[in-house]
Amino acid sequence: MTALEIPLVGLADVQAARALLDGVARTTPLEGSRALSEQVGGPVWLKCENLQRTGSFKIRGAYVRIARLTDAERARGVVAASAGNHAQGVALAAALLGTSATVFMPAAAPLPKVAATKAYGAAVRLEGATLDDSLQAAAEFAASTGAVLIHPFDHADVIAGQGTVGLELLEQCPDVRTVVVGTGGGGLVSGIAAAVKALRPDVEVVAAQASGAAAFPASLAAGRPTQLASMATIADGIAVGCPGDVTFQHVRDLVDRVVTVDDDALSRALLLSLERAKLVVEPAGAAGLAAVMEDPTAFAPPVVIVLSGGNIDPLLLSKVIRHGLIAAGRFLSLRVRIPDRPGELARLLGVLAASSVNVLDVEHQRTGRTLHLDEVEVELQLETRGGEHSDRVVTALTDASYAVSPG
Repeated sequence: MTALEIPLVGLADVQAARALLDGVARTTPLEGSRALSEQVGGPVWLKCENLQRTGSFKIRGAYVRIARLTDAERARGVVAASAGNHAQGVALAAALLGTSATVFMPAAAPLPKVAATKAYGAAVRLEGATLDDSLQAAAEFAASTGAVLIHPFDHADVIAGQGTVGLELLEQCPDVRTVVVGTGGGGLVSGIAAAVKALRPDVEVVAAQASGAAAFPASLAAGRPTQLASMATIADGIAVGCPGDVTFQHVRDLVDRVVTVDDDALSRALLLSLERAKLVVEPAGAAGLAAVMEDPTAFAPPVVIVLSGGNIDPLLLSKVIRHGLIAAGRFLSLRVRIPDRPGELARLLGVLAASSVNVLDVEHQRTGRTLHLDEVEVELQLETRGGEHSDRVVTALTDASYAVSPG
């Protein structure tokens, strides 16, 4: 082991963390997914950490980390940085263990996550545009006040706490062959891999990252944690620009592969979770689900997908549902030119009715540089039954001699 190497979390560490969490963290259910099982060709199970206390797995690592502080350290209070889930985990853990908590969150953090963090008893400070900015602010606060920084992922105690998810899923699905875990900084996948590989080295552990914030592929290629130049994803919970030293080594040594999924895939996964599994999951929590949906044959069943969190802003939820419907071909936005004379709109709507499409919105545009004096452009928002139905609707409009363009 070189001077830069850090000892990996072992099975005994995860088991000790589980003893600490007895009566604190819930053993979350494992739910089957018929829809995904049909695609994969074998059983697919969802590990529902979205149903954990505070709505995500984060209470596990936060509690273990704070519980292992000395009395003197807890007397100084703790500080954390988070986009929302770690914030709530730290806030609740601190309250349970009798210490004060200050949490730095990005300025654009979802309001429900901010409110929930405050409700658990933490003082919240909004600072920075990204989680990395908030982490810097939290580190400066720790240095100036003596508060103990509870890192969201890069600490052995945090990793050991998250690893208890791995112990549970092995007990719930003893014949599992593949475990897929949404990944940002890598704390959850590191802990799960530490537990799973110790007990079942034959099981493949896959990390799923948002393609707009995927720091691990470049870091693994470089052989060290590497900072992303920029990030853009709807999955704020896993938008981490650089792995930590500790998590990097766990992922490098224990995780079999890293895959990425784009925002369209995340939206479709969230939609499937709502419609078929009846589970509310945030985009970050659906990353593993999205990975399996995108390439079902790449995961040997039985597959366990960890749904890591369900804390989603209702406003974002409505946008993501709409985005998911568009990505799934079930929401169609079109512009159609029609003659500007009586009866033409009724004729257009008749063609749509014959196509069995649901018209959600119609808007006339009577002026435009490319419109002729005797033309009107109609903007249509349509609900269809999927991609094939959308194609049939466009074909029907074209066959009826309408000029059609995307909305």
